[in-house]
Amino acid sequence: MKKYLILSILSLLILTGLFFYQNAKINDGKLHLVVCDVGQGDAIYLKTPSGKDILVDGGPNDSVLNCLTNNMPFWDRTIDLIVLTHPDADHITGLVSVLERYNVLHFVTSKTTKTTAIYKKFLNALEKEGLELKYVFAKDRIDFGDGTVSNIIWPDSSLFNSKQIRESGVNEYSVIQLISYGNFQALLTGDAGSLVMDEIAKDAGDIDILKIPHHGSKTGMSDYFLTEIKPEAAVISVGAKNRYGHPTQFSLDLLSKHNVKTLRTDKNGEIEIVTTGPDYEVYSN
Repeated sequence: MKKYLILSILSLLILTGLFFYQNAKINDGKLHLVVCDVGQGDAIYLKTPSGKDILVDGGPNDSVLNCLTNNMPFWDRTIDLIVLTHPDADHITGLVSVLERYNVLHFVTSKTTKTTAIYKKFLNALEKEGLELKYVFAKDRIDFGDGTVSNIIWPDSSLFNSKQIRESGVNEYSVIQLISYGNFQALLTGDAGSLVMDEIAKDAGDIDILKIPHHGSKTGMSDYFLTEIKPEAAVISVGAKNRYGHPTQFSLDLLSKHNVKTLRTDKNGEIEIVTTGPDYEVYSN
């Protein structure tokens, strides 16, 4: 009996220590932006200074769950907001598992759709969670109440007035967000291409961190775009030895030309940016 009592006390002390360690590490009053290592796809997790949890896309598989486990306290099963940039499988698949395992409070996306099986499965999971499709457009603003703001700068609502969006063209209508906290700014680009990037470059302005559009494809960025936004660092979310040849040498050379420090999930693993507003640090596995 005494042995079991000692073991119980030790277990309680370990759990208590783990609770305080995770709480101090994660709820540190800083903005955390994590580009998850999910292979050939996108999933980005953000924790705001006040502890709000945001997930942008869910990747091509269940790997996003590992990312959430790594970066959220074990007792926290609530995600405040999911943003789906567009309904391609490499951005949406992991969200099905997230909706099944977490309590999701809000959901927003681009006004695009698909007839694929995974998109239908996602809609069913969304319905079970009691969430509706809510669309966001350029000039929308999501204020998290702690200095963290998501300014939506694409797509423009006028694009949907009289045009039928082809399923094969949903990339160009990806939700693009400018995440701001103090003087820190990160541009999250979904899979939009260079024509869109050139269109929104002046709205984005000078930024600190760029999530490279479309996994570093040849059509994702232009010289003009990087000249306008002047990123200090960039992150490419990409799978190792993927069949698309991402990131392309064209994109890597372009980033090198502009002296942009570049990290990529296939080589650096999970990548985390932590900022106090004026300053930021970049960490990778």
